[in-house]
Amino acid sequence: MLSFNFVMLVIIGCGITTLLLRVIPFVLLKKFELSYSIIEFLSFVPVVIMSALWFSGIFVQHLGHLPSVNWENLLASLPTVLSAIISKNLLVVVVVGIISLAVIRFFL
Repeated sequence: MLSFNFVMLVIIGCGITTLLLRVIPFVLLKKFELSYSIIEFLSFVPVVIMSALWFSGIFVQHLGHLPSVNWENLLASLPTVLSAIISKNLLVVVVVGIISLAVIRFFL
């Protein structure tokens, strides 16, 4: 059984690592000026991350076979994407996504 001190040290170490990985880029970027092409390239990062998360939630991997579609997530994503296009508000998108998935799971 792991000791309490070891578990606490692991938690503190993970917290420090997470904090440093989030703070160091901001500290370094304050001192340097990025070129326009790099800023333009980095503007696509949130879109890429969100689409990767979206596709990983829609498709279910089966080793040795083609992925299958998770129909609940696909159906719930339709009103969610529509609310994102209309409102451009993250809170609205999250609430619509949660409610639409809850409604789909209740009726299916």
